Formats: sequence, C-alpha cells, structure tokens
Amino acid sequence: MRMKSSNPLVVGNVIGDVLDPFTNSVTLKIVYENNKEVMNSGELKPSQIVNPPRVQVGGNDFRTLYTLVMVNPDARSPCQPHMREYLNWMVTNIPATTGTTFGQEIVSYESPRPTSGIHRIIFVLFQQPCRHTILPPGWRQNFITRDFAEIYNLGSPVAALYYNCQRENGCGGRRMIK
Repeated sequence: MRMKSSNPLVVGNVIGDVLDPFTNSVTLKIVYENNKEVMNSGELKPSQIVNPPRVQVGGNDFRTLYTLVMVNPDARSPCQPHMREYLNWMVTNIPATTGTTFGQEIVSYESPRPTSGIHRIIFVLFQQPCRHTILPPGWRQNFITRDFAEIYNLGSPVAALYYNCQRENGCGGRRMIK
C-alpha cells in the first residue's frame, strides 16, 4: 500500500509536473497587495495579483544569492497546457535576508490571466553557486524550470510556493485526474 503524501507540492502535482523532489531549506514569503500571502494550494484571483508581490528570502548571509522564477504550468488551459511552462517573472542575484527589490529583474512581472480552468502559479527559489549573469529567455512560453536550473548550474530548488488562480468569476476546485 502506497502512503499518500501530505506535502502540498506533491498533492498539487507541482513536484512531478514542474519540479523533482527536493527539501525546503530556505524560508520564502510572498505577499501580494492587501496582505494576500501566498500559501501552498491557496487561491488568489487575477484582480489580487495585478502587481508584483513583495518577496522575502530567508538565509543568514547576504553574500548568498538566489534566483526566483514564477511559472504557470497550466497555460493556456489545464486541459491543454501547450504553453507549459509559461514564465511570468524572473529575478536573479537576490541576496539572502532580503527580497526581489534587491535582485536583478531578468524577465519583468506579467500578471497571470487564466481564461479557463484553475491554473497553478508556482514560485521556485534556487540558491546560486555564485553571482550569475543569467540571460532572459527569448520567449515566455514553454520555459522548462528543470532545464533552466541545469543550464545555470542551480541544482535543486531550496524553496517553492504555489497558489491556484482562475478567471475572476470562476468557481470550483482542481480536479485530480490520474
């Protein structure tokens, strides 16, 4: 008998669809306007995520640097994610104990705007081996977080958070189909 995981990243298929299993080792706090904090498997509406969130990265040595990517693996629609993964935001060279305002924005924030279904919006934090010059990809669609981490020698994530988002008047929950 296989044990069910209580890890929300596993339950929400973030681990599997976007990431390989990893251990959270750095705190990551993400808060949108009106104190809407990102909680794994929580829900935020498009009107709540228009502007970039405040991001706080933990750690204890500001010489340690991080890269944050924000992706939507369910773009264009969860049933036909032919744009998987859509890159909504990328910030690099974020010093530990600070946030994205102290890093270098490589890909500007683009607010998710789902038109059908429930989309997972995922924030992934990587520890950089050194100060990196990371080039922006030529396009946002079909970004692959795993490949990106390999190209830039980032290793496994050190933290990840995700929320669910659907069009403003959408309702209902995510259906898990296996």
